[in-house]
Amino acid sequence: MARLKELYTKQIAPQLTEEHSYGNKHQTPKLTKIVVNMGLGEAVSNSKVIDVAVDDLTKITGQKPVIRRAKKSIANFKLREGMPIGVSVTLRREMMYEFLDRLVTIALPRVRDFRGVSRSAFDGRGNYSLGITEQIIFPEIDFEKTAIRGLNISFVTTAETNEEGLALLEKFGFPFRKKASAADTEQNTVH
Repeated sequence: MARLKELYTKQIAPQLTEEHSYGNKHQTPKLTKIVVNMGLGEAVSNSKVIDVAVDDLTKITGQKPVIRRAKKSIANFKLREGMPIGVSVTLRREMMYEFLDRLVTIALPRVRDFRGVSRSAFDGRGNYSLGITEQIIFPEIDFEKTAIRGLNISFVTTAETNEEGLALLEKFGFPFRKKASAADTEQNTVH
């Protein structure tokens, strides 16, 4: 069993149930999936970028990504319908907890000048989105062999409010900034 899954079932869920006085254990918020997405606009002119991105995302998540294709043609961007423009992975269950553990304990502390992630990137329904500008913060990536690209990570929870989602992610050890600042509202990207 993944370390964080065991932590959730033995400690986090009972603590959240007690703190928020849920009447039923199924009301306790939990993490349902993590979606890791990498947009590749440069794939329009260089199709080999997709193969490198698939390889990188496979190393980072431990699961092969799905290639996302353009839904419609846009002449100004030289984009045709059906062209590959991104890769995406949806992680659930054990793989999700393993990825979250590596993200929180290994990858995010490797970010230069890291002060924590924004508290204001919740969507109003308890889900959280995080942007990372350099995928090389993951130790699996050999930064000498690959170009630096960004990726987006979405944490989907069963929480009904942002406060419940924040409490859940904090219990998992998510490194949130101490106070919300003006910079938080402008941008939620880890450099």
